[in-house]
Amino acid sequence: MNATQLLAHFDRLAEAPNAVPRLRRFILDLAVRGKLVEQDALDEPASTLLKKIESEIARLVKIGEMRKPKALPPIEIEEEPFDVPTGWRWVRIRQVTSDRGQTTPAGEFTYIDVGSINKEAGVLGEHKVLSASDAPSRARKVVGKGDVLYSCVRPTLLNIAVIEDEIRPAPIASTAFAVLNSFGLVLPRYLWIALRSPYLEAIVESGMRGQAYPAINDAEFALLPLALPPLAEQHRIVAKVDELMALCDQLEAAQQERERRRDHLAAASLQRLNQPAADTPPEAQREHARLHLHHLPRLTTRPEHIKAMRQTIRSVAVRGLLKTESASDESAAILANRIELAKARAATHENLKKDKGLRDGLAKEPPFSIPQNWKWVRLQDIFEISRGGSPRPAGDPMYFGGTVPWITVGEVTKDLCKELVGTAKGLTELGAEKSRFIYPGDLLLTNSGATLGVPKISHIKGCINDGVAVLRRFHAEDINDFSYLYLQSQTDEFRRVNQGMGQPNLNTPIIAGWYVPLPPLAEQHRIVAKVDELMALCDQLEAQLTTTQTDSRRLLESILEVALSPA
Repeated sequence: MNATQLLAHFDRLAEAPNAVPRLRRFILDLAVRGKLVEQDALDEPASTLLKKIESEIARLVKIGEMRKPKALPPIEIEEEPFDVPTGWRWVRIRQVTSDRGQTTPAGEFTYIDVGSINKEAGVLGEHKVLSASDAPSRARKVVGKGDVLYSCVRPTLLNIAVIEDEIRPAPIASTAFAVLNSFGLVLPRYLWIALRSPYLEAIVESGMRGQAYPAINDAEFALLPLALPPLAEQHRIVAKVDELMALCDQLEAAQQERERRRDHLAAASLQRLNQPAADTPPEAQREHARLHLHHLPRLTTRPEHIKAMRQTIRSVAVRGLLKTESASDESAAILANRIELAKARAATHENLKKDKGLRDGLAKEPPFSIPQNWKWVRLQDIFEISRGGSPRPAGDPMYFGGTVPWITVGEVTKDLCKELVGTAKGLTELGAEKSRFIYPGDLLLTNSGATLGVPKISHIKGCINDGVAVLRRFHAEDINDFSYLYLQSQTDEFRRVNQGMGQPNLNTPIIAGWYVPLPPLAEQHRIVAKVDELMALCDQLEAQLTTTQTDSRRLLESILEVALSPA
């Protein structure tokens, strides 16, 4: 399989995580292992090339153009990272390269720092011309045409570039770089390939020192092992790498365009569902929802799509677009009337809290249209709403560390489960007296911090802190599951109207006055069941996407081995 055939078959592999970056690394890995192009027995071997380099270094030392380099220990067999072809040699990188020494700027100069590197292309990007008076203290290293610059500071960022052209005024590089002059006997582009290859990247990473700015020093850099091919083979390797990197550019562009179109299609469909045009009739909205959900597997091609899909399912469900109605359903008006009567009885006999005054900023009209047999109510019409309390001072052993379950924002938001079934934190009995009890069947809603607006249904008796509100039924109607679903769909809306100045906050008057759609009770149960079914489908799709990506990655690795190995 050649490069053109690989391009034709790449659609099969494109779902692998980071497919194109992995392909680029694989190309470099094969290149430095001698597996990218064929060897030619007529090539002058690297041992002869190494002797030429040694002779050139000796000549330059003799005429005073460079200092005599320090002797470097040979690479022992056990040090060799992998086997290389006959005709190659393992060498220390400073056996075949040298720097050009240091200088102090005397006039105008071209300053090259790490920000000047276009690391993806392996060339210089924008660089500055400075006067000697403006020279940074680190502007010291002499650079010439054909040199390779390697950033020894944070080297895993792979800021590596070849100086391809003469630069005027003369360039001086930052001391963050190692300068590699290869005497015209090792191709600079081959050095760039080797320095970016996975094996050298791993060796450098293992030898870095420092926390904030990890670096490799000059002495350690000098000892890096380099797989040195014959010069003729270096030319073939560089040409093949350039060809395959251009192919990768095509693959990446095609993949990005494909993903852009998929994202646009998914986003447009979700937008149409979540915010239908004002003149779209309900039946048309329902039909679009049906089609969207029918094509759910085709619209969810990446894990990040699943999250948006889950929220859309909730949004569609609470607006009555799932076609779950039945002609035999008792109307929501009758349900609301029963709840209202229960509320009047509770106000008289059970000390039910009075309704909150509606807070400024709340919507004056319901946010969307609902089926005719549904009814808009506010949360305080169907729940008694209270905020929790936290004993003070925090951490006082008189209040904390006991056996009464203590429910904080973190306990509510730590997972995506619908039910709260336990907590690791506890209050003492005295601490519980200074908090607020909740009971099985209570709805909880976080009302403070960055994660406000997250609901949970409690299955335990315990206490809540002041970052959690409790929504408690004062009637016997089984509306908790649908109400939980609606609260889930409103999380982003809650965060848009929070009243906090510093820390986000959602006070009880806002919660109490929040509009909520009330479907007939039987339809509520069918909606919840349908949503559970669709969420299970999302779970399956998520698992399938993970499996597909794993399989694609394995397929990518095996096919690349065939596609990029020499014939």
